[in-house]
Amino acid sequence: MTLFHNGTVWTGLSEVPVSDALLVADGVIAGLGDAARSAAAEGEVEEVDLEGGFLMPSFGDGHAHPMFGGLEYVGPAVRPCGSVAEIVEAVRTYAEAHPDEEWIVGASYDGSLAEGGLFDARWLDEAVLDRPVVLRAWDYHTVWCNSAALERAGITADTPDPELGEIPHRDDGSVLGTLREWGAIDLLTAVMPPQDEDVRIAALGTAADYYLARGVTWVQDAWVEPGDVDTYIEAARRGALRMRFNLALYADPRHFDSQVEHFSKVKRRVDQLGSPMLTANTVKFFADGVVENETGALLAPYCSGLHRHPGGQERSDSGEKVGMTVWEGDSLSEAARQIDDLGLQIHIHAIGDAAVRQALDAIEYAAEWNGPRDRRPVIAHVQLVDDADLARFAELGVIPNMQPLWAQMDALMTVLTIPRLGQERADKQYRMRTLEQSGAPLAFGSDWPVSSGAPLDGIAIAVSRQTSDGQPDGGWVPEEILTIDRALTAATAAVADQAFGEGVWGRLVPGASADLVWLDGDPRETAALDLPGLRIRGTYLRGAPAFTAS
Repeated sequence: MTLFHNGTVWTGLSEVPVSDALLVADGVIAGLGDAARSAAAEGEVEEVDLEGGFLMPSFGDGHAHPMFGGLEYVGPAVRPCGSVAEIVEAVRTYAEAHPDEEWIVGASYDGSLAEGGLFDARWLDEAVLDRPVVLRAWDYHTVWCNSAALERAGITADTPDPELGEIPHRDDGSVLGTLREWGAIDLLTAVMPPQDEDVRIAALGTAADYYLARGVTWVQDAWVEPGDVDTYIEAARRGALRMRFNLALYADPRHFDSQVEHFSKVKRRVDQLGSPMLTANTVKFFADGVVENETGALLAPYCSGLHRHPGGQERSDSGEKVGMTVWEGDSLSEAARQIDDLGLQIHIHAIGDAAVRQALDAIEYAAEWNGPRDRRPVIAHVQLVDDADLARFAELGVIPNMQPLWAQMDALMTVLTIPRLGQERADKQYRMRTLEQSGAPLAFGSDWPVSSGAPLDGIAIAVSRQTSDGQPDGGWVPEEILTIDRALTAATAAVADQAFGEGVWGRLVPGASADLVWLDGDPRETAALDLPGLRIRGTYLRGAPAFTAS
């Protein structure tokens, strides 16, 4: 048995939010407060002195991409780069150090470093001319490549925009070197050699290292393709999964009819494996793209005349751009119905207000068709919601899984987002408090590696709506600021509920798994801007140390 004491124990329960001791036996919580001390007195106990710190349920991440995140550490280090020149130099340095690599692959460059997010292949040619270079942008919806990569993929000035993708061109008609959305990106990945399986399994280990050091023990991998399933299963067989993962299998409208049977087979394979670290209960849909490259689907057109805009996206009757609808007509509703009929959880990426409405319609249709059950559908991101759709989340039991770190006036927001939406519409983004107060079961995710996977980084924004330097005074759209208790709940118990894990983890109650994080201070008494500086002293999975600060 292990007794945690001499600190604050935050249970995550509204009726009894705090205690001063917690006992763990055989991986589960055996008691709190006096009951914990009494039980501890009856047997051999290892004591953990919290030293005045804060013990709470470990965090969950309700929407992320751990495979992508782990693989970022394998290629050129472009994420820290603050200019195009720095990226080019990082690629050059990596290529020189790895002369035997046939392709140079990396992520995630800052899409705001070039006007309109449009990057030229010739810039990368300065670093590497004789081998393909492929870099994913921070949003993972955009790729920047060199001329050799375009040549390998057979992309020329005559290549038409593919379904669900764009190929921007220079003024002279030649291909620029930026590819938008997976329809275009697939032209590259189709000719890229597969990564070594050991490298991919090691990437999951890197992701676990990252998450456990930040207090996270469960993550929703929100974009899983067939090869990824094989990697996860092999990692589980090797005992290489050191935290809990749930797989959301990617539904592609171009191939959905052939995918449905595959989804059922994957769930059976994972269930039969019987790993406590791996489930496959979810299917992931994309309803649109992202605002920053104008593929997020909007009810009203994007603001025009601000940047160069390649063609290929949907336009309103007036010819103005309204973004990209991934599933045409009622196809998303029909696909969601089929997934729901299999008993799998629906998880829909929806950024723009048109996409959010389509996602809500699809979930409503599936529920009406298949009848009542505990389905817990998820709409991820929910950047813009039309006023008429706000109440529908609570009415339909839809979980808005939101990324609080994005609700700030950073360079991404000011350079790429607001110019495309206009100020009035921009001020209605990330309405977390409005949704939470409507009764919607708000949960948090990070979208790592798109943005930081540290929950405290996002919570700091949720409770302040300010940048790290405290801007703007009083917070951006301050009426959407959450209380610290609601933000902590959104990152713990609410994610457990999303994962059908209530009673198992996410709250500190007797009988629950002892999935814990020990902070060196009380976040409820910490200034918002200081929250990211709270030190993670330890992370525990079923009572066993999974991370210990050195």
